[in-house]
Amino acid sequence: MSASYHCHLIDDDDDILNLASTLLRAAGHRVSTHSEAESAFAAILADPPDCIVTDLMMAGTDGHEFCRRLRAQPTLADTPIVVLSSKGYRADQERAFALGANRYLRKPIDPEGFVDAIVSVIEDRISVTFWGVRGTLPVPGPGSLRYGGNTNCVSLEFADGSLFIFDGGTGIKTLSDHWVATGRPHLDCHIFISHPHWDHINALPFFAPLYQAGHRICVCGAQHAGTTMQDLISAQMDGVYFPITARDFAADVRYRSLHEEHFQVGPAQVDTMLLNHPGACLGYRVRRGKRTFCYITDNELYPESDPAYDAAYFNKLADFVRGADLLVIDTTYGDAEYPLHRDWGHSPVGEVARLADAAQVKTLCLYHHDPDQDDDAIDRKLADAESVMRRLKSKTQIVAPKERGRVWL
Repeated sequence: MSASYHCHLIDDDDDILNLASTLLRAAGHRVSTHSEAESAFAAILADPPDCIVTDLMMAGTDGHEFCRRLRAQPTLADTPIVVLSSKGYRADQERAFALGANRYLRKPIDPEGFVDAIVSVIEDRISVTFWGVRGTLPVPGPGSLRYGGNTNCVSLEFADGSLFIFDGGTGIKTLSDHWVATGRPHLDCHIFISHPHWDHINALPFFAPLYQAGHRICVCGAQHAGTTMQDLISAQMDGVYFPITARDFAADVRYRSLHEEHFQVGPAQVDTMLLNHPGACLGYRVRRGKRTFCYITDNELYPESDPAYDAAYFNKLADFVRGADLLVIDTTYGDAEYPLHRDWGHSPVGEVARLADAAQVKTLCLYHHDPDQDDDAIDRKLADAESVMRRLKSKTQIVAPKERGRVWL
């Protein structure tokens, strides 16, 4: 459970004040409410809060001017400010950020996500959500009810509302439906493609924000021998293979072809590493402040007993993921079944557990499950990985994330 915080809410709509304060108080937080900015300003100076939530359209001092005045006070220079407004225009959102707001939320209030959004701003947290955890093929049916049947897609949402998406398997359609349902007006998003094998890009054309004006989306991934990321995405949406082409995108869509490199994206630093998989496949390391997330799929780690075992590659990958708070990594096969699939580009779970321990990863997430594995088979892989960790006396925690499951960094 999160700590208890004090929030000042400023809005001239009593219904909004009542709902917002009720949600926050029910979650254990202290709330002070105000119907206009002038009295709120004096109260905030007298009783500085952990967060300020303000409307934009108010009589007298409006929300933009209010943000400016708050940020001019040295004692409030670092206090998180959340704008809560019915205005969905990008110009208003960008002006709010320029004047010091940390997050822009659109009315009406989402009862399920409002408190989490406020707390994430206060704590500068990152929300990690799993929209698809399987590999190769989606597997709907009774054998995938617990872990879900969708393929590769994981999202990171930062405290300011910006979004990173990793891979465009069928899980991205579920993410798309969720995003549309929340009614957020302007998505600022980077989609990081590990590699262009079908199970990592085949549902990207079903990501609805691509077809909506006002969103900004950058699709990033490995270049393949002169074939750019834009070429790869456009080719799979050629009219022969798909009835809608990339020319139909209405969003501001950009592309970035990547190699092994280090770069800054908004609030985060991103590093990439080429992985042991057919073709050019990238792993990603994302660092925001003291929090680190790693996404490593698809990738083959040979067991130490295998003649193809490469200690140098093992150590390089261990250094790449070292100290990660959360490592999402290919654990396609159980140790017993791996020999039947050697050189297919995927790892046995025991070797991945050894890697996570060597790299002092805090939490290891089993990921990219073989389509022939049902939920019970994933449970067995989890038990095998836990057994390895006990033998190593490791401090690394292990989880098998479920579809729509969320963790916080």
